[in-house]
Amino acid sequence: MNTDYIKGVIVPIITVIDENEKIDEAGQRRQVDYIIDNGLQGILAFGSNGEFYQIEEDEMERGLSIMIDEAAGRVPVYFGIGAINTKKCIRLAKMAASHGVSGISVLQPMFLKPTADELKAHFTAIAEAVPDTPVLLYNNPGRVGYGLTADLITELAHTVPNIVGLKDTSGDITLTEECVRRNRDIGFKVFGGKDTLLYASLCVGAVGGVCTAGNFMPELIGDIYRKFTAGDREGALEAQFRLNPVRLAMDKSSFPVAAKDMAAIRGMNVGKPYLPSLPTTNEKTLQLFRDMMKQAGLI
Repeated sequence: MNTDYIKGVIVPIITVIDENEKIDEAGQRRQVDYIIDNGLQGILAFGSNGEFYQIEEDEMERGLSIMIDEAAGRVPVYFGIGAINTKKCIRLAKMAASHGVSGISVLQPMFLKPTADELKAHFTAIAEAVPDTPVLLYNNPGRVGYGLTADLITELAHTVPNIVGLKDTSGDITLTEECVRRNRDIGFKVFGGKDTLLYASLCVGAVGGVCTAGNFMPELIGDIYRKFTAGDREGALEAQFRLNPVRLAMDKSSFPVAAKDMAAIRGMNVGKPYLPSLPTTNEKTLQLFRDMMKQAGLI
């Protein structure tokens, strides 16, 4: 299975919706073009910042079709799966594969706290349902309440042929590094999952990052990756330092609304979040966003 294209800054694209909480086709196409035109290397449909947990399956399929059509092969399009139930995950994986996605990303089940054996069976069943589609594990303990261990990740990487990579949003750079070290013999593709750790993740062997920042400050997050891969480590670190205050300011707002807030501050029309989330209205928080974005040269 060719996985050479699985690298770079992949953007968990914002889901642009109208006042009826339906995907705004024109807005979604515009967001796809914005990411590609700014030189980033991939799009992840319905990741965490794409509000996957809010969207019905038929609407997901419509949105995925729109994004694949607009991308038109210019960059890989991946599909995020975050369902709890194994059967539903398999159904979504097959749907995505039928549309020709470049890969799927699978989050560990929320709310539950499965054993290692249960997780192994879950991920294996999903991957085996789409044997010709690359699968990336998605480790996000901050949102799920527990993490995937390096032992489990390594076992899956070495026993399931199409589990080819990982997005690690643990924030634990040692775990990221261990997943690289233990699986480098098979070309396992590890991505950093925190925008603030893209440089650090690349330093320990990650092939890129899955980065929310690509939705509204692609020039900064892209600069980190481009300079690092060109050998300009000092320049990449400086770009990381410029980005971090903006990204850290997002934590002052409720998840996941800050990405759409900051896009709006830059004059982008990406719609509101799905209810019950609301756009940020606290003026102190909005002023912090503007201040940090101004310091970074974004506005």
